[in-house]
Amino acid sequence: MPRLTRAGHVTLSDTASLRVRAAWLYFNRGLTQKEIAEALGVSRSTVVRMLDEARKRGEVQIWINTSPGDCTALAVELEAKLGLDEAIVVPGGGTAEQTAIDVGAALGQWLSDVLNDGMSVGVGWGRTLNASLATFRPQRRDGMRVISLQGGLLEASSVNPIDFSWRMAGQLGADCLLYLAPLVVDSQDTKQRLIEKCGLEQVEEAAAHLDLAILSCGDIGVAGSSLSHQFLSQDEYAGLLEAGAICDTLCQFLDEDGNTVDHPIHARVMSVDLDTIARAKHGVLASGGTRRAAAIKATLARTGCQTLVTDEAAAKAILALDSSGQA
Repeated sequence: MPRLTRAGHVTLSDTASLRVRAAWLYFNRGLTQKEIAEALGVSRSTVVRMLDEARKRGEVQIWINTSPGDCTALAVELEAKLGLDEAIVVPGGGTAEQTAIDVGAALGQWLSDVLNDGMSVGVGWGRTLNASLATFRPQRRDGMRVISLQGGLLEASSVNPIDFSWRMAGQLGADCLLYLAPLVVDSQDTKQRLIEKCGLEQVEEAAAHLDLAILSCGDIGVAGSSLSHQFLSQDEYAGLLEAGAICDTLCQFLDEDGNTVDHPIHARVMSVDLDTIARAKHGVLASGGTRRAAAIKATLARTGCQTLVTDEAAAKAILALDSSGQA
């Protein structure tokens, strides 16, 4: 709200409105910090502080619409080597958390551009998909449906499959079909009963007719960064490694060739089968980091995703695996 200063000038209170106004003048109008200070009746140091605060709060986000030349070259090479329709490679190769933010930002921008009216969109989970919401700025779409492809975690978490589904649907103004079940149940019998008797057949049927599947994947192992450790016991995790698992995609564990490993956990995981996901009209896989190179290749082999969003560290590692003839 406006208020009078002692000098008689009208200014604004230091609120979100003022921060956004300062950011608009700086980034969109191209005014200097001094000019903004004069226009708003505040000091230049206040403008600097407000611009910094606006970015920290997510009120301002800076998108870079072009990739550095070396990332573009990596993208082109990935497309040729892996038979992709499109590869998007972002700079960097930091921690698992930073990689998720970087790759997720690129995914959010991509999704903002490609979603259309009437689409049926299936979504997985993970840090990267969750991070994509920070840059997801779609237009409101008519007749869209978002379908969760797996159950959720019972304990509160900042990364939850069901939470991601309805948040994405909310930004689109779309209907949301949730996979209302725990991510892992106690037996195969419980899984079948939930699907056949509790309405989850509707999710399975909808997932068989997707226009777009949005996936991520995690690497498993001694130093694996997959979130699967949150719902697996130590014995189950060790058993998966012994069975040859290197990858977690929709909580289905794959070997280096993209085959589901033989392990009892799959009879208890509540998620749509990857063979069903592979029938989507288009699939996008978003994941990065050097350690996930083999996991990315395995997931692409199994699901046939046509678009890959990743970072340069993973891109270089994938190409190195490919050139050596490894999976």
